[in-house]
Amino acid sequence: MLQKLTEKYSIILASGSPRRQQFFKDLKIPFSVKLFDVEEIYDPKLKREEITNFLSELKAKPFESILKENELVITSDTIVWFQDQALGKPKNKEESFQMLRSLSGHSHEVISSISFKTKKSRHTIHDITKVYFKEFTDEEINFYIDTYEPFDKAGSYGIQEWLGYIGVEKIEGNYSNVMGLPLPKLYDFLKNKVL
Repeated sequence: MLQKLTEKYSIILASGSPRRQQFFKDLKIPFSVKLFDVEEIYDPKLKREEITNFLSELKAKPFESILKENELVITSDTIVWFQDQALGKPKNKEESFQMLRSLSGHSHEVISSISFKTKKSRHTIHDITKVYFKEFTDEEINFYIDTYEPFDKAGSYGIQEWLGYIGVEKIEGNYSNVMGLPLPKLYDFLKNKVL
């Protein structure tokens, strides 16, 4: 379905996330993976999608001097936005527990940005999904953390895992966005945007 794009560009996915890589496979988008270590530091004045837009574009910067004419690099970033602050990936079990305890019984927003960079152009898009959690017991939170070790996930949970199955009462917006990549927006951009 994206034949014109894939004839023009070799796509590089700059993400170590198994979920994002699987999404590309499922969409039948041919890609290679290339990663650079990027220190994800941003100005604390940034809010919501300003943060994910900045970090997504930051991840693309190391490619500036090495991209070939026929290469397109795709980078992305996801945060959980709750009570006017960004929740990234937890550093340890204690931080994971505190995140999930605070999210319990409340709604939060999952914000993802995707950046598309070629030698001559760059674009960034984003999507926002609202997620409503039921109240969790401490036992449920500890079971989830001990079983799934969600330390590589923004907000310390995966909607496609046990906690998502038993705890999400409602979502408003795109489901795949909560897993880290808003697929309809990704697909539409690759299909329709002239890069």
